[in-house]
Amino acid sequence: MKTLLIGATGATGSDLLKLLLDDDEVESVDIFVRRNTGVEHPKLTVHVINFEKPEEWSHLVKGDVLFSCLGTTRKDAGSKAAQWKVDYDYQYSFAKAARQNGVECYVLVSAMNASSKSLFFYSRIKGKLDEDVTNLGFPKLLIFKPPSLIRKESDRKMEKMGVKVIGFFNRLGLMKSLKPMSTDALAKKMLDDVRYHDKRSRNVQIK
Repeated sequence: MKTLLIGATGATGSDLLKLLLDDDEVESVDIFVRRNTGVEHPKLTVHVINFEKPEEWSHLVKGDVLFSCLGTTRKDAGSKAAQWKVDYDYQYSFAKAARQNGVECYVLVSAMNASSKSLFFYSRIKGKLDEDVTNLGFPKLLIFKPPSLIRKESDRKMEKMGVKVIGFFNRLGLMKSLKPMSTDALAKKMLDDVRYHDKRSRNVQIK
């Protein structure tokens, strides 16, 4: 299996990268990043690119499956417009290139409450991307909508607080559908679904 990955330096992406490199069924891993990661492996090819210039890299998006774990926060991006570029524009450009180049399977990390009609900006971005990549017509499409994620060494204070609050209610038997999930568990689920599930297009909601 020849795999492609964007978002390899993020929490979920870095966990997925380790799994892909360690997996005997994975023949190659091509990652697309803004700066060199320093990671080296016989199966790994690192493409340092400008995400805003697809004409320079779209021909490289070739393989069996594209994993999209790219994402940011408004705080890190600096503005809504900058966040939209990362969370929608860059990912849609990659999905479009993959479809044009014959990539059979697209795997996307979305969000639990993703909806293009949401009042919340983040949920609206994710929902819009979900709809548009679905319309590209991949033979196999997996959209993961995880609950709160537990990220190793996270410095996102509100996220960490939210995980603790939901964890408290979980221990009381409440809000079970929102039970936090570790990024390595999500990464494993993504790879497992690609390997074992049939080839029908479908959306995956993690519960």
